[in-house]
Amino acid sequence: MKRDIDLIKLLLREVEGEEPKPDLSSYSEPQILYHYELMEEAGLIVADLVRGGSGQVVGARIQRLTNLGHDFLDASRSDTVWAKFKQAVGKVGGSISIPVAVELMKQLVKTELGL
Repeated sequence: MKRDIDLIKLLLREVEGEEPKPDLSSYSEPQILYHYELMEEAGLIVADLVRGGSGQVVGARIQRLTNLGHDFLDASRSDTVWAKFKQAVGKVGGSISIPVAVELMKQLVKTELGL
């Protein structure tokens, strides 16, 4: 399964408690659970992951966002920053690590602020 940065952003918004809740209807439960696992591994969330007999995540109890999770979400709130972020990521093949994504968005926010 491929990592979907848009799904990660939606899931972070959901964990934060955004109202109305983000629309996740176009994603399957296995996709969502896989991305919760990725988010936990990347340090974006604190979660209790339930694994089945094959080691695959079959359930998740999300406790909270981490500081890094808040940083990612805060930096991604601006539609302008998000569009520039997606354009930059597309230039390098469409995928980057979460820590690099957070740093890139922070830089884009600073640019938007004129810093």
